[in-house]
Amino acid sequence: MDYAVARQRMVAEQLVRRGITHQGVLQAMAKVHRHLFVEEAFWGRAYGDYSLPIGERQTISQPFMVARMTELLELEKDQRVLEIGTGSGYQTAILAELGAKVYSIERNRRLALAARRRLESLGYCDTWIRIGDGSMGWKEKAPFDAIIVSAGAPSIPQCLTEQLADNGRLVLPVGQAWNQVLTKGTKRGTTVRWTEFGDCMFVKLIGEHGWGE
Repeated sequence: MDYAVARQRMVAEQLVRRGITHQGVLQAMAKVHRHLFVEEAFWGRAYGDYSLPIGERQTISQPFMVARMTELLELEKDQRVLEIGTGSGYQTAILAELGAKVYSIERNRRLALAARRRLESLGYCDTWIRIGDGSMGWKEKAPFDAIIVSAGAPSIPQCLTEQLADNGRLVLPVGQAWNQVLTKGTKRGTTVRWTEFGDCMFVKLIGEHGWGE
């Protein structure tokens, strides 16, 4: 399989055709080798527009959702981003390609260590991975210019909005266990303005400010 061709087709047919316009996001999605972030058995399906299992009952999000959430972050080079739910590290790599300094939290130790090795082997140096409860954020490294949550929350964790810098953006799925609404908050002073961007479906955000085990 020609993976370079598959990536270009993914960008043209799944992203551009569905309204993704941010050139930096499109370039990052065309560059990052998504098949290297899933098991070899799934390499042939890595560029399809659907999520795939990565073990530990977790998934890598569909390419369109990765691009959509990344675009909503409105990132600029060298901004500090908190990622909740490292997973395989694919979203982390996309953020790094945009020039962000990425602080990522993964509750599953096996996934976190595998993602760290994978990102290091691919040369992503401005990424830091912590094993822990992502629903609590990473207070010691706050404030963040942007926060992205790759798991569905029952409500918006207040601690995450508190860890946003002024003009910071928070993007996350909020709602029921298996059906959420993609939501974006933009912080101005002590006020956060919220906007909804349609239905989505993510695995549950497990933690003190998420769902129980």
